[in-house]
Amino acid sequence: MVFGAVVLGGLTRLTESGLSIVTWKLLGEKMPTTNEEWEEEFQRYQQFPEYKLQKSSMTLEEFKRIWWLEFTHRSWGRAIGAFFAVPAMFFWAKGWLTPPLKKRVLVFGSLIGAQGLMGWYMVKSGLDDEKFKHPSEIVRVSQYRLATHLGLAFVLYTGFLWSALDLILPAVKPAVIPSGFKSLKILTHSCKAFVFLTAISGVFVAGLDAGLVYNSFPKMGDNWVPKEILVYEPVMTNFTENPSTVQFDHRVLGITTLSLISGLWLLSRRRQLPKRAHRAANALMAMGWLQVTLGITTLLHYVPISLASLHQTGSLALLSCAIWLSHELKHLKKIVK
Repeated sequence: MVFGAVVLGGLTRLTESGLSIVTWKLLGEKMPTTNEEWEEEFQRYQQFPEYKLQKSSMTLEEFKRIWWLEFTHRSWGRAIGAFFAVPAMFFWAKGWLTPPLKKRVLVFGSLIGAQGLMGWYMVKSGLDDEKFKHPSEIVRVSQYRLATHLGLAFVLYTGFLWSALDLILPAVKPAVIPSGFKSLKILTHSCKAFVFLTAISGVFVAGLDAGLVYNSFPKMGDNWVPKEILVYEPVMTNFTENPSTVQFDHRVLGITTLSLISGLWLLSRRRQLPKRAHRAANALMAMGWLQVTLGITTLLHYVPISLASLHQTGSLALLSCAIWLSHELKHLKKIVK
């Protein structure tokens, strides 16, 4: 369900639907059922910058389409909370949870709650009249809050996946620890970190529409490095606010991540690992190349919604493969010299 929420969230961002519901209620917004209620909902939306500055010609039918997507995304998020909380409380009351699982339940519950609050905090950044005044300004949510929102989702997904693997696909404890394992372990953790970091950099690309700045590959226009890469002051803001720099960073991180994955795969072929570990390494390698191919294709086609959504989905699938491999190797802690 968390995977689905990430996909829905990406579609919500790509279709510019995220600011269509301008209120937030803990138990959910009321779904309009009559024309009068739809008109009231539309009028509330018209009071905020996105409509005033960018979508003043929007019709009620067009509004309904973006409203439904945001409503579905929010409802899906609340469903995750319910599907987690009810069984967790039941299992806790029955005494079926071990102390380590109880700690995880508390952490996961806190993350779900924080994710919901962060989602609304993010939406509020796009509803600020003081922030968006000039007609030429593009109304969008804060890329920092957007990155935090997705980052929390990735952390929550990672925790759920790791716990699920512990319960339904426990790692094999080999009789013999393979030699040269230290470098494999380091590379596996590095791959996980770079997959996560590259995904977060992709959020800044999406948040700033940086995918539309340069639509060529491997060069960015006529240059390998864009001339405007460090034009913002202070310099560090270029890495999170300059669209050209943000796209350049994402390219570099993506290629670096693929290089690490390829190196990890080659190293794994030379080690006597459990069968499932080899399968996980193969899956990581295949998904890594597919993800980079998707990214380049999305860029060259000027970021169509379908390809962009697949690319974001691919980032979570790639992280899943990295987590799976890491989980399969978790018992290989001793180094044979």
